[in-house]
Amino acid sequence: MTASRASTGRRDFMIAPGGRLTGRLPVPGDKSISHRALILAALAEGVTRIDGFLDSADCRATLTALQTLGITIELGSDASVTVHGGGTSELRAPAQPLDCGNSGTSMRLLAGMLAGQPFSATLSGDDSLRRRPMERVVKPLQRMGARIESLDGCAPLTVHGRQPLKPLRYALPVASAQVKSALLLAGLFAEGETWLREPAATRDHTERMLTAFGGECLQVEGWIGIRGGNRLRATPIQVPGDLSSAAFFLVGAAIATHAHLVLEDVGVNPTRTGIISLLRAMGADIRFHGEHLRGVEPVADIEVRASQLHGIHINPENVPLAIDELPVLLVAAACADGVTTLRGAAELRVKESDRLQSMATGLRMLGVGVETWEDGMQVTGSGTFTGGTVDAAGDHRIAMAFAMAGLRATAPIHIRDCRNVDTSFPGFARTARAAGLAIDSVEDAP
Repeated sequence: MTASRASTGRRDFMIAPGGRLTGRLPVPGDKSISHRALILAALAEGVTRIDGFLDSADCRATLTALQTLGITIELGSDASVTVHGGGTSELRAPAQPLDCGNSGTSMRLLAGMLAGQPFSATLSGDDSLRRRPMERVVKPLQRMGARIESLDGCAPLTVHGRQPLKPLRYALPVASAQVKSALLLAGLFAEGETWLREPAATRDHTERMLTAFGGECLQVEGWIGIRGGNRLRATPIQVPGDLSSAAFFLVGAAIATHAHLVLEDVGVNPTRTGIISLLRAMGADIRFHGEHLRGVEPVADIEVRASQLHGIHINPENVPLAIDELPVLLVAAACADGVTTLRGAAELRVKESDRLQSMATGLRMLGVGVETWEDGMQVTGSGTFTGGTVDAAGDHRIAMAFAMAGLRATAPIHIRDCRNVDTSFPGFARTARAAGLAIDSVEDAP
């Protein structure tokens, strides 16, 4: 498993109109689980093998940061990673800043881990990451006793750790699995119990994986707790296929004129399946086959067929369990009969791009009627897309969402600035082309 040399030029996608999605399709390993597996394996005593690891730019950022902190990690040629953990006391001060690239997950989770260390470390990243808000994780970590310096609430973050941290009882003001996970990691280094309450349920991979590593993660009356001093022990981890990556093909098959696709071995954790529920509410024909547990995560083959969709109202309570998939769901909305409204999704404005603005601008460029609000938008289904040029704004999920629009386009679609697709779905264009999407990837585009 080796990283290819990065090109400094722009990558664009060119999508010819039409195409169909058929056959059986694997999707890459789950990005959220891959990050968490690396970090918890580094903190565990013993050797952990991670199978199905997502070798993407984002996950590489976490892996490289842990190596800089003194953890030995070996990458296999079969999507496996071996982590030689030394327990919670074996990390060492880094000689240089830790580069998180474009990965907000890396920065927030590593900040939680570093808060409990007896040394200082700086977390930085690319221009996009340095614009994303970090105060939501900085403030509660400061309440636990860490001293954290930021640039007006954004990266770079310099974390001056403390041992032991003070325990925390904290109601998260915003539903965020990354902030929750960062505080649970910090709680491992606290003197006493740390308790967290979410305003809405978010993905629970950290809680499940802590249990797999022998940690005691408590849940009482809506509060999630962790005891400081938990000893983690190495355990094999199997990473399922990423439902967020599968979502592009779920929508693509649902909106295509002719499609019958099976996505293999995809994680169907109930805290991630909001996209499935919303697509089914729109009329999508989606079925699970062979559901079973892979380690602590439920997995299934997902079958989807071309469907007649209709507009729906997406309420604020629907948003946290489908936050990463909402851009491609808006593409489905453009192909549905009637109107779809989305509210309570202001969080999309502080992702890798302002995703509400990026989607609204792109949909309008392709002939779709859109009305926007600060926390959402209304999409009037038109059934088809005109051709045109869309700017992905360097956002992987915007690029892949508009790629699927080609299935219902009347003319070619040109998607600019798609290189960051590698942060979550390396080889996306190749995989999509094999499934039947008429896509070309243009390297070093002018």
